[in-house]
Formats: sequence, structure tokens, C-alpha cells
Amino acid sequence: MAVQVKVPSVGESITEVTIGSWHRKDGDTVQMDEVIADLESDKATFELRAPEAGVLKILKQEGETVPVGELICEIEPSGADGKSSGEPPKETPKKETPKKEEKAEAKAESPQPASAAEAQGKGGKVREMRVPAVGESITEVTLSTWLKKDGDRVELDEIIAEVESDKATFELPAEAAGILHIVAKEKETIPVGGLICTIDEVSDGAPAKVEKAPAPEASASEAHTYAAGHPSPAAAKILEEKGLKASDVKGTGRDGRITKEDAMQAQQPSKPAESGKAPAPQPAAVPAPAGARNTRREKMSSLRRTIARRLVSVKNETAMLTTFNEVDMKAIMDLRAQYKDKFKEKYGIGLGFMSFFTKAVCIALKEWPAVNAQIDGDDIIYHDYCDISIAVSTPRGLVVPVVRNADLLSFDQIESEIARLATKAREGKLSIDEMQGGTFSITNGGVFGSMLSTPIINPPQSAILGMHNIVERPVVKNKEIVIRPVMYVALSYDHRIIDGRESVSFLYRVKELLEDPGRLILGV
Repeated sequence: MAVQVKVPSVGESITEVTIGSWHRKDGDTVQMDEVIADLESDKATFELRAPEAGVLKILKQEGETVPVGELICEIEPSGADGKSSGEPPKETPKKETPKKEEKAEAKAESPQPASAAEAQGKGGKVREMRVPAVGESITEVTLSTWLKKDGDRVELDEIIAEVESDKATFELPAEAAGILHIVAKEKETIPVGGLICTIDEVSDGAPAKVEKAPAPEASASEAHTYAAGHPSPAAAKILEEKGLKASDVKGTGRDGRITKEDAMQAQQPSKPAESGKAPAPQPAAVPAPAGARNTRREKMSSLRRTIARRLVSVKNETAMLTTFNEVDMKAIMDLRAQYKDKFKEKYGIGLGFMSFFTKAVCIALKEWPAVNAQIDGDDIIYHDYCDISIAVSTPRGLVVPVVRNADLLSFDQIESEIARLATKAREGKLSIDEMQGGTFSITNGGVFGSMLSTPIINPPQSAILGMHNIVERPVVKNKEIVIRPVMYVALSYDHRIIDGRESVSFLYRVKELLEDPGRLILGV
């Protein structure tokens, strides 16, 4: 009797899925637990595995939207499959003449008795690994990278994957020693508590099972037939828009699959291969169809969704206002030019503008504590320390790591800490602790050429300082017009807790300290 395969329940709020791609064709023989299709929801992509071994009969086609619980395909058991799932592989080698197929079938056959033995409690037990709770406000994570392959032997506490949330990246250690079976794919978004993988625990007395590791060779050969060179749904759309074929792109995903990133980068290497020229001609090929009106849809990353949600929340829930001033940067620039070489030689770190601004902000915060406070219900929490959040732009989005006790640090310590945090941010290695608990933020849009902006508060903080580019402008000094390097600065603040007097006075104090750096050293 055929086994009916229905769309599984993949989340509380998910009522339907779209068939992204079939890994097997109608009429193909499939093995139990083999991935046969990719299902996409509005939140994540899931793998559909065969519950039994047999012949596949496809009922829903790629691109179709199917409600949860509806029949998607059937699997007709073949031969004596009802008695032993290991028998069909034994029958196929007799009919097949190629030796490679016999080896692949023999390798595919060996894990079957192992899993059966484990089910009977003879070999070991299956350990399910689920997404751990990594923070109070984190409800889902994205599986960034698998460091081990499906079928690999892993050891207890060995790092097998990296997962990232909207705040930080975490390493996932193996919870047991044994054979790894991957459930969640790279770039897949998984809710906290969702299944990531399973580990078939192997006892020390059964090292022979480790020889099952050649199984990836069989899966590799299978992958060569349907996964290698096969684009994901998102990648297929991008390739179609670019007019490229899947055969023109080398897949870097699992089993040689073409990922969305492969498709996006395919535009650069494809043209030089044909023309023999540098990638320079590539942009010229894009505007060729003058009337083209192409569009492309991409899902927002979890980090981008969180940024969007928080920014809208700030605009709606705070009485945000921005005040501006300008700073004559000549004194700081002269001081920096005079001592930057000796500073670098002594401390091993460059002398930038961020340390001056951080020191100035810390002094001003001590004098105007409301700018360093936050609202908690009907209470105001004042901080007698300065944990300064520094905005850092990364490929994943804007993150804001925190320089702890910045008011107690020297110039070289501030520069070193900012450099360390910025490096970790761009590598995606920041921890949650390094991004929580700031009392005031600084963002520098000037590095991108911004002349003036109104930065948005980083909740639950009450204020943020925006730096901008330095431009030579005519200013009046001692009743004379002179050319000075000037920077506009902006302070966005929550008017519920910070009054105009405090905000303007705070920003003027920062201006005063920056225009006379001697005050920073003397604290006057």
C-alpha cells in the first residue's frame, strides 16, 4: 500500500508552503529519510524527507502552494520493503551492471541495519539537537554555516555549526559523540526550540560504524545527479533575470548546490570567461537593454527585520527631537597630525577622531546625567558610568557594540577597544553581551560622506550623537573670515526625559571640549 506524504506542520503561524524544488523525479526510487523536496514558507525553507523507501509518485509540482496537511506525494513500497528497508538496495545491484553503482548501493545499505539496531536499542540512541535559548528577546536564529557535513563523525562539544540571530553569532557544539544527520540547511531561519540536526550516538565499542563515513561518497554521487549544479529557488530567479544558465555557475552550497550568493556573484566571473577581459566590461552589459524594467525580490534577513521593527518602534514610542551644532575640528586635527606617529609607535593603534568624541561625550554625560539616563515604566534610571555604544556598519547590517566604562579608559584604550569590536562585528563574531547595556550611542555617518542627518535613538537609551563629514568652510574668527575644517554634529534625544536646556547644553559642552582638546585632558 502506498505511503501518503502530506505537508508537515512547520510552525504555529504557517498555514501553507510553496514547493521550491523536487530533488527526485516522478518514478524515482528513494530511500527512507532521504531529502526529496524543498518546501518554502514565508519564514523559512524546510526539507521534506521520505518516510519510507520505495518508488516516488509526485502529486504537486514545483511552484505550487500547498496547505499544511494536504497530500503532496506518495511512496509505493517496492519488493519486500515492508519487511526490510535494506532489501531494495540488494536487488538493484543485481540488475545494475556498473560497479560504481554497486559500491554506492552497498554503502547506502550499511547505514540501514545501523539505524535499525539503534531503533532496537542495540547500537545507541538518537540525540536531537534543537535551537537553544540564546537571549530573552531572541525568538529565531539563522543557520549561518555548517562546519561538518551530513554523515560525519562528531565528538562531544565539538563545534559543528554557526548560527546567527539579529544580535550576534553563536557557535553550536555537538551535544553527543556520534554520526551527524543534518536537518536544517544553511541560511535557513529556525525558531528557538526547532530541530537543527540529530546525532546517532555511537559507543566506544562500535568504531566499525565510523566506517559509515564513506556514505557521504554515495550521497556525493547522488548529489551529482540532482543537487550538484541545481540552483535554489531564489538562485534560479536571479540566474533567469541575468540570462545565465545553471551550467555556467559553480555551486558552493551543500552537495554542489547553487546558492543565492553564487547566483548574485555569477555576473562578474561569467563575462570575463567569455571575453577574456577584466570584470570592467560587466557593468556595461547590465544597461544594454535600455528599456529593461527588471525587479528582484529577496527576503529580509532576521537582523534587517529586527532593525526595521526597532526603528519604527522608536519613532512611534518616543518623543524624538534633534538639535544641531557645528565643531571647528582644526585643533584636534593639528594635535592628531603632531602626535599620531608617536601614538602609533607607543600603543600600536592609530589615533582617530572617535577617541576624542568618546572622551568628550563621557565628560558631558557626567555634567548632564539625564542624557545618560533611560525610562523604565514610570521610573527614570540614571547611570553613574558611561557605556558608549559605537555604531558599526557590517555586510549583515548596522550593529552597535558597547565600549564598557569608557569614562575610565585612556585614548589608546578607547581606540583599541573600538578597533577590536569593529573587527568582531564585521566578522560576525560579536556576542550578545558585547551589544547590550549601552547608556549612550555615537554614530559616524561622515565616513560615508554624510553632511547632516538626524540619527535615530538606540532604545532603551535616550540619546544618540551623530558625527558627519569634515568640510572646509568659511567661518568668522575674531571678526575675520577664515577657512576652517568644520563638522556638523547632531544630538537626537527623547524629549520625554531630556529637556531642551539639557540637550542643547550637552551638545554645546561636547563642541567646547572638541574645539579645545586641552579641556579633555584637564577635564575643565
